[in-house]
Amino acid sequence: MIKSDFNRRRFLELAAGSFLGVTASNCFGAAGEKSAIPPLADPSKQLIYLYMEGGMSHIDTFDLKTNHDNQGSTKPINSNVDGIRVSSHLPNLARHADKLCIVNSLTSTAGDHEKGNYFMHTSYQQRATIRHPGIGSWYHKLKGKLNPTLPASVFIGRESRFHGSGGFFEPEFEPLAINEPESGLKYAKALVEKNRFDRRIKLANDIDAEFLSRYHSKPVRAYGHMYADAVRLMDSPDLAAFNIHEENIKTQQRYGTEPFGQGCLLARRLVERDVRTVEVSFGGWDTHQNNFTSLPELCHTMDQAVAALLDDLERIGKLKDTVVVLTTEFGRTPQINQNVGRDHYPQAFTSVLAGGGFKGGYVHGKTSEGAEEVIDGLMTIPDFNASIAYALGIPVDYVLYSPTVRPFTVAHKGKPQMELLS
Repeated sequence: MIKSDFNRRRFLELAAGSFLGVTASNCFGAAGEKSAIPPLADPSKQLIYLYMEGGMSHIDTFDLKTNHDNQGSTKPINSNVDGIRVSSHLPNLARHADKLCIVNSLTSTAGDHEKGNYFMHTSYQQRATIRHPGIGSWYHKLKGKLNPTLPASVFIGRESRFHGSGGFFEPEFEPLAINEPESGLKYAKALVEKNRFDRRIKLANDIDAEFLSRYHSKPVRAYGHMYADAVRLMDSPDLAAFNIHEENIKTQQRYGTEPFGQGCLLARRLVERDVRTVEVSFGGWDTHQNNFTSLPELCHTMDQAVAALLDDLERIGKLKDTVVVLTTEFGRTPQINQNVGRDHYPQAFTSVLAGGGFKGGYVHGKTSEGAEEVIDGLMTIPDFNASIAYALGIPVDYVLYSPTVRPFTVAHKGKPQMELLS
């Protein structure tokens, strides 16, 4: 009982800190200047960010080089778009190629996992002196919530250390983290019946009343509000969005039984209830050894889940207003190493966009015959992230200041790549 009470108390604290409007202080502000880049007339409203932790191989997924020695045993298949071929391990996404904007010309300056992960999520190089906000936190900060009861941003998975964190923003802009999608949001139900629970909350408020009247500061008020808001969530029907077991077995199986597939199903449910940003992380892509043994299983899990997600988003009418990002920290070496694997390769790699105003059935950029270097349409990480931000209606040149009064923007010096947009 003691452990359960502690866990429930932690839920209240984390709920408030993550998504219920508690701020430590208003220690930074906006420059307030009008954006020099004309905004989209009808930007997207939500973001699903699918992160392949470890470095997804571009040459074995979306940038195949048939008849080149670098290709190894991975074979291409045709898609539902003439001229677009993908890995034979991605048959479901092949039939969704008309929805995919494939960027085969990404390049990064970060060649290790931690720095590459951080760079992809924030557009800034990792520093010991500051934590930069991820795009989901920027989205929440500048655009607010769609559903006032639910969190604006949710992270699902265990792998990604830098899952779009709130960085130097106030605690309310930190995403709510869920480790296991099948478990949903833990400790969100009261252990006692409602009347008793309400009496306990009233007693706590009465005890706190004198302190609150004496110390009527913003942080103190916010701490009191956190419990009221958390309790309101506990009573809300929207809490059911976190329970994927409400879906029928056939639907759950369409996404796959792996945590990533179930995470994509949970992402769809949260987007249906108007959560702004959901990230789902999927690890295991660091294939230094036995690349051609590991890739089929990894690709099967990704292929099944992402295809089911695109199917459902289109079916419920959400795809046009939701940007779906499939990305990773870098690619893998085109040359096969002595362990029949591929090593880290930031020089050239692939990410995919779908929905939210991006062109479907489109391939941007090109790598050399062996996929070693970008030869056309080179795109930096900040440019890629600026394109996502622009599609979401986030002003990419809008400046916010850190507590040390340093200016930052959502994608550093990146510029939206208009050719990606329809």
